[in-house]
Amino acid sequence: MFLTGLGALLIFGGLLYMLRATIWRGPLSGRDSSRPVRGTLEPPRRGLGFLGIGSNWPGILLMAAGVVLMASGASF
Repeated sequence: MFLTGLGALLIFGGLLYMLRATIWRGPLSGRDSSRPVRGTLEPPRRGLGFLGIGSNWPGILLMAAGVVLMASGASF
């Protein structure tokens, strides 16, 4: 039961990490945007670079460890 609960917490923590990285990425417009902004507050397109494995690997790793712990806890 302990392993299953710990696995569920790791999965939830990994999900929260990935959500935090997406939400708090920074402003869509401004210095870091790919194109200069004219007449609007936001750029016409938002790149999907924040969805890549490179920026989300800690969250994916936490979720994978949680899945392994939940599977091992279910087998006992």
